[in-house]
Amino acid sequence: MDLIIVESPSKAKTISKYLKGKYRVDASGGHIRDLPQKSLGVAINHNFEPKYVTSPGKEETIKRLAGEAKRADRVYLATDPDREGEAISWHLQNVLNLDAEKENRIEFNEISPSAVTRALEHPRKINNNLVDAQQARRVMDRLVGYKLSPLLNNKIRSGLSAGRVQSVALRLVVEREREIQAFIPQEYWTITAFLQDLEKKYAAFKASLEKFRGKKIKVGNREKADEVLAALAAGEYRVSGVKKSVTKSHAPAPFTTSTLQQDASNKLGMTAPETMLMAQHLYEGVDVEGEGHIAFVTYIRTDSTRVSEEAQKAARNYITERFGAEYCPLKPNYYASKKGAQDAHEAIRPIDMQLTPERAKKMLDKKHYNVYKLIYERFIASQMSEAQYDSMQIEIVNGDYGLKASGKALRFPGFTAIYQETKKEEEEEAKLLPPLDEGSLLTALDVKAEQKFTKPPLRYTDATLVKAMEDKGIGRPSTYASIISVLNKRKYVQKDGKYMIPTEVAYQMTDLLVHYFTDIMDVGFTASMEEKLDEIEDGGKDWHAIVGEFYPPFAEKLRFAGTDGDEMTEILCEKCGHPMVRKTGKYGKYLACSNYPACSNIIGEEEEEISETPCPKCGAMMVIKTGKFGKFLACPNYPKCKSTLPYGEKKETVYEGICPECGRPTKKLLTRTGKVYYGCSGYPECKFMSWDCPTGAKCPVCGSAIVKTPKGKEKCSKKGCSYRSDGPKEEGNG
Repeated sequence: MDLIIVESPSKAKTISKYLKGKYRVDASGGHIRDLPQKSLGVAINHNFEPKYVTSPGKEETIKRLAGEAKRADRVYLATDPDREGEAISWHLQNVLNLDAEKENRIEFNEISPSAVTRALEHPRKINNNLVDAQQARRVMDRLVGYKLSPLLNNKIRSGLSAGRVQSVALRLVVEREREIQAFIPQEYWTITAFLQDLEKKYAAFKASLEKFRGKKIKVGNREKADEVLAALAAGEYRVSGVKKSVTKSHAPAPFTTSTLQQDASNKLGMTAPETMLMAQHLYEGVDVEGEGHIAFVTYIRTDSTRVSEEAQKAARNYITERFGAEYCPLKPNYYASKKGAQDAHEAIRPIDMQLTPERAKKMLDKKHYNVYKLIYERFIASQMSEAQYDSMQIEIVNGDYGLKASGKALRFPGFTAIYQETKKEEEEEAKLLPPLDEGSLLTALDVKAEQKFTKPPLRYTDATLVKAMEDKGIGRPSTYASIISVLNKRKYVQKDGKYMIPTEVAYQMTDLLVHYFTDIMDVGFTASMEEKLDEIEDGGKDWHAIVGEFYPPFAEKLRFAGTDGDEMTEILCEKCGHPMVRKTGKYGKYLACSNYPACSNIIGEEEEEISETPCPKCGAMMVIKTGKFGKFLACPNYPKCKSTLPYGEKKETVYEGICPECGRPTKKLLTRTGKVYYGCSGYPECKFMSWDCPTGAKCPVCGSAIVKTPKGKEKCSKKGCSYRSDGPKEEGNG
């Protein structure tokens, strides 16, 4: 029997059901190999070759898949149809010792019986250009993250991380907040007249002041507003022009990853990570009672608005049957993808037009249903006729002043019969104006002047940050949600409703990185790097060369940033005789040997009181220091050892584990009943507690603490979290 390997167990279930037992389908649970977690894993002096290791917890998975591959007549690799999916297939091919010359890679844009069958009929070799583009991204992101993060930890505080794309996205949030803080409101006044024909045959309507002597007018203060009101009261209102037309509104394109995230944020109030999680489930398949696993939508990481002829035809048939022939345009609607789009896959759409939201409602929970309904209706709308409106504009003069009234009424719903792009227009703009003629005189029922002030730019929401990243070419569809997730989980931003506000540390990080790494933090530079990755995929560039161009200037800036502010002293190193360099760290000044790394001698510059408490990490007797929260204990071997403890801790206290919130050691404590638990040694500043010993890491799925069980196994501390199987994609992967 042939074997098909996919990434997710859920996807495996769906495909297995569709193939009716003719193939064995198993899942790798995401990546089986990656760069090591606790070391750089990139050979900088050997052409940046990555050192891949087995992903934590994947030994049993590899063993199982290897056994199945040996027994199988043929092995097909059916991971996701993107760069990351191609790389996962490549790793599987290497680990399982599959023949690289065989055509064993299959891909499909949707998980349906017909799509999977077609894919099995057209296998191909691994696309090494896709793999290399992914390797380049992974290596560059590792170099930036592993090199910049220690700098931030040393100069600002521990526990910080930088990312090639993440840091640029954070810069957008910080700079927007500074725009808001620097904004000075400008006063202005609006003048609105409520007018009616002299015979009062028609309903009153609203007209707004627009011009003075034919030019745009701006009323900036009360005195000017009073002057205008007096002039309007003394004159008469006369219709100077009437324009009638039929305006059209074209249907929106089907969803890309970015527009789905934006619409779900605006209409459903969902975050980008939450939207992508629901969409991923809909793509891989959801358990439906009585029917097994069913996939609902096509691949959900795409920047393309293209759809297949088959899907387009099915949509047009559905539109004609449900709404009527006039709702289906004579020629199918086509949409151009944005400049720079990879256009590797179709737009996001439902797999089966007959699986309507009405039918799906009984199969899905509320959140999955809402996302499916959004995708379904947007796709159907994209293939429908234009909406038509009867529009009208009336221009009115009163002496030197000109006013204008606009209105429109729906003439033909078109695509709006199923999908609304924006909130309904205000009442006065959703109906036609009275049928007045040029020269008609009007009477004023009321004239109002209202004081207003210009408003600062809005803070970013998930939706607007995704749009900004897409417009500026920062990242790719697969990275948007993970970037926003990191900004929130690491508390670089906090939410005020749906709006993002940068925290204090975000300003510090951004300022430091912009100061020392202007290119990496430059939006244009980041976008150009995405284009270079595309060139690798297209086969025109060697990935080693692109990383080779990037790294040397980055490393030079890193060296400068690490030593900037250092001061050479006349004090000689007691170990090797070289001069000592005065450095400044988080806890004050210290001396380090200038002969580093040959000599790593570090000493405290000032005399410090030595405590009776040994460092829980290296055993040195800790010294007493004073910080903004009072006295605390610090390891004298800082910055080589960065351990700290609360002041006054007893010697007999047992330290075991690392706090995932602040990085301090945790104390092994007992409840009154004698049950063991772990509490942060930074209490009350940090109130972290756990029944199991914390490892210091956080779950990549839900952000909770990863703990070690009494049997020595690691797991997520959150009840019900399935970490250990299929983890989320890292920033920059895809």
